[in-house]
Amino acid sequence: MTEPNGSTLPQPDPGEPRTDPGTTLHAARPRLQVPPETRGRTTIADGVVEKIAGIAAREVPGIHALGGGFTRTMGAMRDRVPGGHPSAGRGVKVEVGEKQTAIDLQVVVAYGVSITDLAAEVRENVIAAVERMTGLEVVEVNIAVNDVHLPDEDTLENPEGRVH
Repeated sequence: MTEPNGSTLPQPDPGEPRTDPGTTLHAARPRLQVPPETRGRTTIADGVVEKIAGIAAREVPGIHALGGGFTRTMGAMRDRVPGGHPSAGRGVKVEVGEKQTAIDLQVVVAYGVSITDLAAEVRENVIAAVERMTGLEVVEVNIAVNDVHLPDEDTLENPEGRVH
């Protein structure tokens, strides 16, 4: 003899709703909620952090320029070449890890400005900008003051202002 129709199908739990004989409705099972920030990796290039840090440092009043003497000279020559443009990362070196970064700045300060106060303000601005924009933890910002810009140096550096 044969068994009655449907006896070989899995039997539903007593509390589950039934539709047709032998079929069971299965409620949609909730998927594991994985936070979006864990669904892949984001890598940030050193140059990106350099630019952010350079722009943030230049925003602080009292910073005349970034970079050492040679860096500024080469940058000035590069800026004058047709198609050349100023580098926002000039005078900035960074080490970027997966979650942290360390930043080194070479700065030229304006004469008369308190270097210790200026350095504290630059650190604060750079750390805030880099952490806000990249999500990286800034573990240190090292500042090397390479020069002091004197007000009368503008006429020596800007020959374009002379009458021809």
